[in-house]
Amino acid sequence: MPRLEIPDDVSALPRHHQATHSEKLIITASSLGTVFEWYDFYLYGLLTAIIAAKFLTGLNPTTSFIMALLVFAAGFIVRPFGALVFGKIGDTFGRRYTFIITLLVMGLSTFLVGCLPTYETAGVAAPIMLVALRMCQGLALGGEYGGAATYVAEHAPNGKRGFYTSWIQITATAGLAMALLIVITVRSPVTGVGEEAFKDWGWRIPYLISGLFLAIGLWLRLKLHESPVFQKMKAEGTNSKAPLTEAFGEWKNLKIVLIAFFGAIAGQAVVWYTGQLYAMYFLEKMLKVDGLTANSLTIIALLLGTPFFLVFGALSDRIGRKPIIMAGCALAAVTLFPAFHALTDAANPALAQALATAPVTVTADPAECSSQFDPVGANRFDTTSCDIVKNALAKAGINYENVAAPAGTIAAITIGATTVVAPDPAKVTGDEKKQAIAAFTARVIGAPAVKARPAEGGKPAVAAKEAVVGELAKVGYPTKADPAQINRPLVIAILWYLVLLVTMVYGPIAAMLVELFPSRIRYSSMSLPYHIGNGWLGGLLPAIGFAMVAANGNIYHGFWYPVIVAAATLVIGLVFLPETARRSIDG
Repeated sequence: MPRLEIPDDVSALPRHHQATHSEKLIITASSLGTVFEWYDFYLYGLLTAIIAAKFLTGLNPTTSFIMALLVFAAGFIVRPFGALVFGKIGDTFGRRYTFIITLLVMGLSTFLVGCLPTYETAGVAAPIMLVALRMCQGLALGGEYGGAATYVAEHAPNGKRGFYTSWIQITATAGLAMALLIVITVRSPVTGVGEEAFKDWGWRIPYLISGLFLAIGLWLRLKLHESPVFQKMKAEGTNSKAPLTEAFGEWKNLKIVLIAFFGAIAGQAVVWYTGQLYAMYFLEKMLKVDGLTANSLTIIALLLGTPFFLVFGALSDRIGRKPIIMAGCALAAVTLFPAFHALTDAANPALAQALATAPVTVTADPAECSSQFDPVGANRFDTTSCDIVKNALAKAGINYENVAAPAGTIAAITIGATTVVAPDPAKVTGDEKKQAIAAFTARVIGAPAVKARPAEGGKPAVAAKEAVVGELAKVGYPTKADPAQINRPLVIAILWYLVLLVTMVYGPIAAMLVELFPSRIRYSSMSLPYHIGNGWLGGLLPAIGFAMVAANGNIYHGFWYPVIVAAATLVIGLVFLPETARRSIDG
C-alpha cells in the first residue's frame, strides 16, 4: 500500500485546539471511566458457563451454552439503539452529559446482576431479569464509545489524533483485562473463595465490586468539561437540531456511513471479538482447558498486546489509518485458521493427536439430523438415530465429519477403526429407549452406565453406576486438557498474535471515524455504524460461531464467519474507504 506522506511539521496542518496539560488529565479521566464500563460489560462474557448453569437450567448442555452466549449478545443487539438515543443527546446537548448518564446506567445494571435470584429460586423470572439488565448495559455502551472517541479527538492536537484516541481503544481491552484479573483472584483457592464456592455464590463478587467502580467513575466524569469543538458550535449556533435526520436521511452523509461500515467497521468487529473473546471460549469449550488456566493465559496475552493499540494509533498519524486497518483484516483472513489449529496443538496436544490419528465420522441420513441447537428446550434429541449420535458428541465437545447415508440408514459413529451404531428410536420406547441411549453414550464418550447389581442377603437387586471407558478415550481423546502438557509460552504467543491483529484494526479506527464525519453530526454518524458492526457482527460472533460448530461438527467451522467478513471488508475498504489522517475535524 502506498505510504501517506504527513509532514513532520504538523503546524502546516489546520489546527483547532492544542490540548493543555489539564485537558490531558481530563482525557485520561474520561478513558478510565470507559475502562470501568467495559469491565462491567465483559464480566458476563467471562462467566458465561456459570451464568448458563445458574439462569438457564433445563436445557441440554450445548443449547444452554449457546443460549447463555445469546443473552450475552442481547447487550450487543441493543447497542445501536443506545447509539441513536445518546448520539442525538451528544450532538444536541453536549458530549459531557452523555458520559454521566451512560456510566450511571451501566454501573447500576451491573451491580444489580450480582443481586439477581437464580433460576432455582425465581424460575423463569430470573433469566428475564438478566436479559433486561443486559439490554440496559448495551444501551449504555451504545452511547459511550462514540462520545468518548469524539470527546478525546476534539481535544487532541492535529497530527496526534490517532495516538490520543488509541487510549480510548485501550479501554475495551483494559476493561476485559481488569475483569479477568478480578475473576481469577476471586476464583483462585489461594487468594479468593475457590472454584467450587465461586461457581456456587462467588461469581456475584465481581458484579458487586462494580458498585465501587461506579462511584469512582462518576467522580471522574463529573470533573469533565465540555469539548472545545462543541462549545464553539453551541456559541455560534451551528450545532445540528436534527442530527439523526441529517446523518442518515441525507445521501451525502449516509453514503459515508455505509462506506465506514462495510469498508472498515465490519472487519474490525469480527477480528476484535475473535481475537479477544472467541479465542478464550475456544480454549475452554473446545480445547477443554480449565477456566482458570484459560483466563490466566488470555490475560497475559492481553497485557503483552495492549501497548500496540498506542503503537498503531501513533503509526496511523504518520502513514495513515487505512493501510494499518486493511493490513489487519488481510492478516486475519489469511491466518485465523492456521492460528487456531496451532492453538489446538499447543493447548491440548493429546486432542490434536487424536484428531489426526483417529478422526471421528458420523454416517447418517441428513434429513434426520438437527443442528443440536434448541433455544426453547423442547427437543430432547432422541427421536432420530442421527440426533442421538450428534447429541452424544456435542456433550463431549468432539470434532467430527459428516458422511451422508441413504434414507432409512441407522446413524453410526466411526472412531478410528471402530464403528458404533446408534439405537433405533423406532424400535425402543420408554425406559428401554433411555437405557439404550445411555448405554450407547457410555460406549462412545465414557459416561457412567447403569448396571444391575446382584441381590445380596435377600435384599432386592439395585442399580449401580459403573465407570465405562468409551471408545473415544481408548483412542486418546482426552476429557480435559492435561495442565502438564499445555505449552504455555506457545499458547500465549498465539493469543498475543490474535490480540496484535485486534490492535491493528482497532487502534486507528476511532480517529478515522471521527475524521470521516462533520462535527455537527459526528456523535450520531459514527456511533450507529460502529455499534451495528461491533454490537451485531462482533457481539453475536461467539453465539453464531458455536451454533455453526454445533450444526456442522467441525470445531473450526465457526471461523469461516470472521474470515469471510474480514476478507469482504478488505476488498470494499481498498476500493471505497478514503484516507482521513490529514483531515481537519473543525467542520
